Amino acid sequence: MSELTAPSAWARAVHHEAVMGTVVTFDVRTAAPADGKPPPAEGVAAAVEAAVGWLHWVDTTFSTYQYGSEVNRFDRGELAAADCCAELRHILALCHELHGATGGFFDAWATARFDPSGVVKGWSIEQASSILVAAGFPDHAIDGGGDIRLRGRPGPGRSWEVGVRHPRRRGAYSAALSLGEAAVATSGTYERGAHVINPITGRPATELASVTVIGPELTTADAYATAALAMGADAPGWLADLDGYEAQVASEQGRGWSTAGFKRLERQLLGSS
Repeated sequence: MSELTAPSAWARAVHHEAVMGTVVTFDVRTAAPADGKPPPAEGVAAAVEAAVGWLHWVDTTFSTYQYGSEVNRFDRGELAAADCCAELRHILALCHELHGATGGFFDAWATARFDPSGVVKGWSIEQASSILVAAGFPDHAIDGGGDIRLRGRPGPGRSWEVGVRHPRRRGAYSAALSLGEAAVATSGTYERGAHVINPITGRPATELASVTVIGPELTTADAYATAALAMGADAPGWLADLDGYEAQVASEQGRGWSTAGFKRLERQLLGSS
């Protein structure tokens, strides 16, 4: 899990919403207008409400725990793909695309049923971020249970600060990052156990404790983190070849690996050379 620790600047509005089996935190920053008065809170509240409404719709539509959800109706064969909503058809196509891009390690059918959870949360948070941008609030962070979308900046000349939770030491961090506009996704075994299946072996992925991926948007970063966790020991080699992404891997034995770019982002915050 990654945790947001953004510095305070400008006007700040924070909202926590329980949805999709986790808590999603919205942290919206707004610059004061030229007259120095704080921006109206109503605009921020309405934008966050729209983004929250979207997330609840996604939860209802894509939940694998609700018997009547559209994703479960499709899985049971009660709905043909052509009869599904446009968003589910998009996710179906995306799952096929990611399966190919990851050499089969992202597999929404790995559990013998259709479960696109490995991409839906990142995708839905990415869309929620776009709702805030369209409403006129480009400076914000959304943290969905450790999957984070950062947009704009938290204040004048500032960067967002993100702590990556240590997979084995409660309350500790394995990395502290200074980031601009970016997405951070972490997949691990320390909260939900070995919930990711290696689709090649058909067994739970247990070689790695966690994988954190930094990328330009959250949809793909989330899916890549899930796929890398499924890969196990082969993950570093695959992650190192991803153009435009940085990553950190922690093994069950406590050994760590990260890309050179990931280390540079950490040094920016820590002030080391």
